[in-house]
Amino acid sequence: MSFLFRAARCVAAMSFLLMAGPVLAHEGHDHGAPVPAPSASLAPRAESDSDAHELVAIAREGVLVIYLDRFATNEPVDGAEIEIETPAGPQKAEARPGEPYRLDAPWSGKPGAYDLIFTVAKDGNVDVLPARLVIPDAPGAKAGPTSWFSTSAIAGEVGYHFNHDGPALFIAILAGLAAGIGVMALIRRRRRAAAMLLLVAGAFVLSNNPSRSHDGHDHTAPAAAMQSVRDLAQRLPDGGVFVPKSTQHILALRTVMTESRAHPRAIELPGRIIPDPNASGFVQASVGGRLSAPPGGFPRLGTPVKKGDVLAYVDPPLQAIDVSDMRQRQGELDQQISIVERRLARYETLVPSGAIARSQLEDTRSELQGLKDRRGSLDRARREPEALVAPVDGVIAEGTPVAGQIAQSNAVIFHIIDPTRLWVEARSFDPLVGVRSATANLGTDRIFTLVYQGSGFADRNQSIPVQFAIQGDHSGLRAGQFVTVLATTNEEKVGLAVPRASLVRNANGQEVVYEHVAPERFEQRPVRVEPLDGDRVFIATGLAGGKRLVVQGAELLDQVR
Repeated sequence: MSFLFRAARCVAAMSFLLMAGPVLAHEGHDHGAPVPAPSASLAPRAESDSDAHELVAIAREGVLVIYLDRFATNEPVDGAEIEIETPAGPQKAEARPGEPYRLDAPWSGKPGAYDLIFTVAKDGNVDVLPARLVIPDAPGAKAGPTSWFSTSAIAGEVGYHFNHDGPALFIAILAGLAAGIGVMALIRRRRRAAAMLLLVAGAFVLSNNPSRSHDGHDHTAPAAAMQSVRDLAQRLPDGGVFVPKSTQHILALRTVMTESRAHPRAIELPGRIIPDPNASGFVQASVGGRLSAPPGGFPRLGTPVKKGDVLAYVDPPLQAIDVSDMRQRQGELDQQISIVERRLARYETLVPSGAIARSQLEDTRSELQGLKDRRGSLDRARREPEALVAPVDGVIAEGTPVAGQIAQSNAVIFHIIDPTRLWVEARSFDPLVGVRSATANLGTDRIFTLVYQGSGFADRNQSIPVQFAIQGDHSGLRAGQFVTVLATTNEEKVGLAVPRASLVRNANGQEVVYEHVAPERFEQRPVRVEPLDGDRVFIATGLAGGKRLVVQGAELLDQVR
């Protein structure tokens, strides 16, 4: 029994020695570490910040490139004096307009950790920024063969041989068993020295055998790939965005510190531009007729006009029955004029004798003059057209009359608007109380200031019309344009107000802002916003005070992939 037990121990020892060698490889099977894909790496850098400044120092080819920005706004700081405590002693960085600061640092080519102290002097203010620069070791050399301690490699090797080399594997096991029995036999014959020598020699030979491989198979770890040092903006796996300082300066990224305070509540209303009722008017024909142009022709769209200018004429058409009535009326007037003339002649002869009073003579003369005026108005009615004149000063906003066109009674021939006096009519579903101020947005970056004029008491399409007057520059505006009105009321709410330019939409369509969490790192913050005024929005949820928020270049930052 002891003999079998000792034989089994020898078999285990021989198996141990066999496995101590390099793991066997075969086609399509690899036990080494996977080859890392070549990727760009960042240059060694040190970061530091204070309440006033933010500093990033990058070691590249024996030169220390220093970026100095304002902490709150991320604006580059030019013209500052930077003194650095380095391993080589105190040194001053070289300042160039429009470029980062530079310092010759040959010591940065040696691996190690360096504690640096940057002293920044600008406009009489001094700021001390400590930083730690770590220069990593160079990539390691070629690794040795795979160790027999790799359990997964042994298990994979054994499984493979059982599946593909079954007979050969059993033969190897039987050979090991026979070798163990032989060793036990030597031991039983008191030849322990020879047996131990055999065991040591076998272990030495097996442990020094080179790895046996085959086509397309290698068990050694590959040499570390040479990595290129490039600072590229990239989106990180956790959703953050890494943007080097050099790229931040190119994109002109700017930030502000968020602060919670009370803001007046704003209401967003749809509206459209209308002309000022006191500076606009319609030109209409009182009677229907045929249009004719004044001297110089019809005024075209956009033509400035003055109050009282003749814009067109209307020739009323006369029907046959109207002509007959006019002729009959003219005949009656002619007859009455003839009778009154004869009476007047008779009275003039009788007045000197006193047969009639002089008052009768004067009355007869007045009656004759009235009959002649009525007769003359009938003649003019047939010959003179109606003149259409401008009721106000302004420009022709509407109207395309054509000579010979028949205009109906009360038809609008021209619409005159003063382009320097425009209003906005908005629609509100709730009464506006205590309107403090208002602005209008055309959907572009242009914002117009409004002055509240009043609101109606009668609903129009289930809404209340609210009118505002536009102040300031009116260039580019025209009646009928649709606008968005933000009316600020006396009601207040406490929270954060941020510029509209800081909002972007992510792939899901949700509104987000970017927070500057580190000198070269930005993170998205989903937010829910409410309108505040023409330039800002109110952050209802999603962002706290005291954070650095990107307010310029957020849309460019969102494009980083």
